[in-house]
Amino acid sequence: MEIVQLKDVSKCFDDGLKGKRRVLKGVDLTLKRGEFVSVMGVSGAGKSTLLNIMGLVCEMDEGEYWLNGERMSLKNGHVLELRNRCIGFVFQDCRLLPHLTAWQNVLLPVLASRKDVDADSEAWAAELMLMTGVDAVKDQLPETLSGGEKTRVALCRALVMHPDLLLADEPTGQLDEDAAKKIGDLLQLLNEKVGTTIVVVTHDYRLASVAERCYRLEDGKLKVEK
Repeated sequence: MEIVQLKDVSKCFDDGLKGKRRVLKGVDLTLKRGEFVSVMGVSGAGKSTLLNIMGLVCEMDEGEYWLNGERMSLKNGHVLELRNRCIGFVFQDCRLLPHLTAWQNVLLPVLASRKDVDADSEAWAAELMLMTGVDAVKDQLPETLSGGEKTRVALCRALVMHPDLLLADEPTGQLDEDAAKKIGDLLQLLNEKVGTTIVVVTHDYRLASVAERCYRLEDGKLKVEK
C-alpha cells in the first residue's frame, strides 16, 4: 500500500537579489508502507526543504503531496494534529528540551496530544528506550548525554506516537564514525521491528546505503542511486 506520493513538487525561495531560486523542480516520489529510503545531495540541494514539505513544516509552491491517501497542505485545518499523529521527526541537533529528562522528552508528543500520559504510552516509551539502549539514562538531562545518546532519545520521541512516517534530517551529522554506524544500524532495526516508513537525508554514504532505496537530489530532481 502506498503511504506517500509526491507528484511534480516544486519549491522556490528568494535569492536575496529580488529574484527566485528554484530548489525543487518537479520532484516525484512514491513510498510503500514500511519502506526505508535515503536522500543524498550536496549542501543547498534542497534535501531539508523536501523533508520539511513531507513533514508539513513547509508548503510547496506547485505539485501534490498525498499521505495515507489524503492530500496534504498547510491549509488543512487539522494539520497540527496530522503532524503530531502521523509524522515523527529527528533533527541533526536533536532539539531535546534541556530542562526535561530523557524520559520526559520522549513523552512530549503524547502530552501534546492529550492531557495525561496513559499506561500504554508509558509502556511503549519504555520499550523504545530499551530497544534503542537508552533506558539506563532515562532520568538524565540532555546536557549529560553523549551525542549518540541524544540522537537515540530523539528517535524514541519521534516514534512514541506510532507515526506512519519517520523523517530524519542528517541524524548522524554531528556524530563520530562509530556512533554514526550505530545510528544507521538502529534505524535499520527499527524499520524492521516497528515497520515505520523512514526517509533519511544525509551526506553520509554509509548511512544512505543502509536504506532499501537511495536517491540523490540533484538539480532539483530525485535520481535513483541504488
